[in-house]
Amino acid sequence: MNDNHANMGAVLIGRNEGTRLIRCIESVIGRVGMVVYVDSGSTDGSVTAARGLNAHVLELDADVPFTAARARNAGLGELLHVQPEVQYVQYIDGDCELVDGWLDAAAKFLDEHDTCAVVCGRRRERHPNATVYNQVTDMEWDTPPGVAQACGGDALMRIEALHDVGGFNGALIAGEEPELCVRLGAAGWNIHRLDHEMTLHDANITQFSQWWRRSVRCGHAYAEGRALHGSAPQRFRVNEVRSIIEWALILPLVAVGFAPFTYGISILLLVAYGLLVWRVRRYWLGREYSKQNAHRASVHAVIGKFAELVGICTFWWNRLWNRKSTLIEYKTSAPSTSAGTIVTTDADEAHVAMEAGQL
Repeated sequence: MNDNHANMGAVLIGRNEGTRLIRCIESVIGRVGMVVYVDSGSTDGSVTAARGLNAHVLELDADVPFTAARARNAGLGELLHVQPEVQYVQYIDGDCELVDGWLDAAAKFLDEHDTCAVVCGRRRERHPNATVYNQVTDMEWDTPPGVAQACGGDALMRIEALHDVGGFNGALIAGEEPELCVRLGAAGWNIHRLDHEMTLHDANITQFSQWWRRSVRCGHAYAEGRALHGSAPQRFRVNEVRSIIEWALILPLVAVGFAPFTYGISILLLVAYGLLVWRVRRYWLGREYSKQNAHRASVHAVIGKFAELVGICTFWWNRLWNRKSTLIEYKTSAPSTSAGTIVTTDADEAHVAMEAGQL
């Protein structure tokens, strides 16, 4: 173990991650004072594999609904119970692999910046060229370095800051990291993104239906975040939700609904979608992506608004009828001893063009 990281622990979370989990644990074990793996009801041998790699395993009670936020809070509690002197915690999703050199760079930054609560870096897809969906996802992770408004599921955090705001909101089924960052910012803490490689992520999105569900999940996170912190001064997710409603609901309703009264001329309003694709495409070209990848990302950003609208409507429908939202899953299991379903924990800071106010 690197003595410089003796004051650091790691919390890994997952469910039925199979070989992805093995890679994840091997990338961090021995590099920090303690590694805690929090399992959410795996049936594929993940718990046995984690113990075999000398990770400290915590199995969550299945009687309480699984969420990534709940798992992260429980993992930190277990970490501090065994090693209360730990100052920093590296959170990492079980489908990710830590990149060499990240912990050194991240810990150095936190050591030198007392008001920084969270530091994150560049997450990349392991197989970006396998499918168009993996490629688009890899581009979504490419957010600019510097002072940030949010982080994803992989980040090094100052434990003092987590205690200051009460940790993650365990009731959220998605978007728990950006919501945490809102509360950290309100408490006077900073979030920073380094221009440094951090993790490899295995999205493994091979079908349109998977990508659609992932976008629905994003819309749900936007709506729930807005419901929690949408008022001033944060106005969290207000712009994102408004943009989705304008493009995926109001525009098509006006274009089609007024067609009988305008002799079909209102249908021409749908040309705006082409302009939106052009606008997002120009953004990605400005980030020096190829024309093909910029076009793919822009088309998926526009189509994704309709999936995100489904997520927004799902949140408000459940809230109207006082129903508890359930996890929105999109992955299939990694190779393992048995099949299962992944509890996804991707960062909901995805769709960077929207969050940057490009749409």
